[in-house]
Amino acid sequence: MAQLDAFYRFTRPHTIIGTFIGIISVSLLPVQTMADLSPTFFMGILKTLLPAILMNIYVVGLNQLYDIQIDKVNKPDLPLARGDFSKKVGTAIVVTVSTLSLCMGLAFKSPPLLFALLICFLLGSAYSVDLPFLRWKKHPLLAVTCILCVRALALQLAFFVHIQNYVLGKPIMFTKSLIFGTTFMCFFVAVIALFKDIPDVDGDRHYGIQSFSVQLGQEKVFWLCISMLFMAYGCAVVIGASSPYPLSKMVTVCKTHSWIQYK
Repeated sequence: MAQLDAFYRFTRPHTIIGTFIGIISVSLLPVQTMADLSPTFFMGILKTLLPAILMNIYVVGLNQLYDIQIDKVNKPDLPLARGDFSKKVGTAIVVTVSTLSLCMGLAFKSPPLLFALLICFLLGSAYSVDLPFLRWKKHPLLAVTCILCVRALALQLAFFVHIQNYVLGKPIMFTKSLIFGTTFMCFFVAVIALFKDIPDVDGDRHYGIQSFSVQLGQEKVFWLCISMLFMAYGCAVVIGASSPYPLSKMVTVCKTHSWIQYK
């Protein structure tokens, strides 16, 4: 049980939840009729989720392998930092999950799915690996761009095309909902990329990771993130309330009213 708990923490489950919700959400965008919600559609989502979650584990696991000393300061409960896993075990896990993910991408014969997995693999490696011209997490603009390309662009666009064309068999067509969703996620993911470094200032500063929180200060980055979220959700409310679809308009107005009352 101790090893299972260590593996659970190693996978960074909150990132898996984000990947799961993101893929489900973008997979529903190409759906036009109830007939699209067929067993083929759900099997297509499953074939998308499995390699994507494995690649997610690779990315977060690789980051832990190169951040052991930093995590002893910032995240001492992680298994490598706490000594629950050896570096050899961590390496074996990331090699296994990345190999399985890419093999699935090849086996499922969907170029956009494989493209998304390769982008995640390459940028996830560039973000963490401590080699010349890599270790992009040390440079704040590169770090944010890296996360943005994976979470906001590759996940949204490639998985949308995969479901639309290779699962539902429809011609590739970027919809208004996809454009809106991708734009919104660019703001949202940028906030995540900035926000996640706020509590890690001590370890990052000590080991030369020049995050925006280290350079600008935690409070400034915090309020920048809050402002970006207000902007993104404000635009979402305006677009939803002005939608020609009554259901979309009703949901937006009701949710906004509930939020205002709760506040």
